[in-house]
This record gives sequence, structure tokens and C-alpha cells, in this order.
Amino acid sequence: MKKLFEGARRFRTHTHPYRSQLFQNLAQGQQPEVLFITCSDSRIDPNLLTHTEPGDIFVLRNAGNIVPPHGMTGGGEEATIDYAVLVLGVEHIVVCGHTDCGAMKGLLHPEKLSELPTVARWLSHAEATRSVVRCMCQELPENEQLEEAIRQNVRVQLNHLRTIPSVNARLAQGRLKLHGWVYDIASGDVHVLDEASGHFSTLASLELETA
Repeated sequence: MKKLFEGARRFRTHTHPYRSQLFQNLAQGQQPEVLFITCSDSRIDPNLLTHTEPGDIFVLRNAGNIVPPHGMTGGGEEATIDYAVLVLGVEHIVVCGHTDCGAMKGLLHPEKLSELPTVARWLSHAEATRSVVRCMCQELPENEQLEEAIRQNVRVQLNHLRTIPSVNARLAQGRLKLHGWVYDIASGDVHVLDEASGHFSTLASLELETA
């Protein structure tokens, strides 16, 4: 906590005054264009990853960057998504997984969650991910199964997003776009899902293709 207190003091005495106009504007309201759904993992910093300012992205975080299907939970995920879509009017939703995801490790090894029943119940919203990996990747080494689970989970959660009425309506109107990402912690690369092909490509390679 000492580190947090000292950081908060430095923010108040140095950062905040230096960016005073930005924070005065933000004090009047927010107009983010993107809802960024990612994992609670402490190694993920959405603003640092996307090089964005406060106010640029609306963030939803939980274990495993999971979006329960419409009506499947009383948690705050769907309420947060509805607020972002219907009130803030975001035009893009990103579901961002990441390498070395502990939630996906637990999903692939449910026997290790015997003393974490709430975690096991939460990960049931990613059961389709586990089923696909177990069906199609059993012969792969453990690390490759994990990598595929991380990618597959992004696909699954994008499908869950489409079951939410507010999201489905805006998609039908052409007022919203969905995006799937996987962030590689070690390299800093972002892998972007092409939903037409179902494959992920690095952001760097996509930039070269469009250059």
C-alpha cells in the first residue's frame, strides 16, 4: 500500500497539474468510442497497451475476459455493456485475451479448482472454449493447448456478445463493430482476429499488408 499511496501523491502533485485541462474536461463527462473487455490479470494495462488517454476507452475487466451470454448471470457484465452501448454510444467493442492466462489454465484443468468453486462456476461461461480445445487439440503439447484456448476463448466471448440485445441491435444497424485481440505479454505484439477466416494475425503484419 505504501507504493500506492506514494503514487497517488505524485499523481496529485505532479501529473494532475501538468494535465489539468484534460482532467477539467473529463470532469464534465466521458465520450469513449471503445469498450475494451479484458482480463483482470495485473500484467494487463489497457491504456498502456493501446497508448490511450484517460477517457478514451471504457474498460470491463474480469477473470478470463468473459462475457456471459444474455440472461446467464446476475453480475455486472451485461449492465456495463448495455451502459457502454446505449448510453455512451461506443462504436467498437474489443475482447482482448492474453498469453499465460491463469483463467484459461484453470479452464483446461478443472480438477485444480476444487477449492475455488466460485471460479469454477464463473469459468463455466467459457465451457465452449474448453470443449473445442479438448476435442481438437488433445494431441498438442500443454503450452499449445493453452495458446489455442486463449484464442478460442476470444472467439467464444465475441459470440456471447452477440446474444446481448443492445449489442445485437447496434450490430444490425451498422453502428457497432466487434474485434478480437490477443496480447502477447513477452513480445508486446497484439494478434487480431479476422472473423472471416477465423485466424489471428499480428497487428504488425496487418499494418504491412495495408501499407
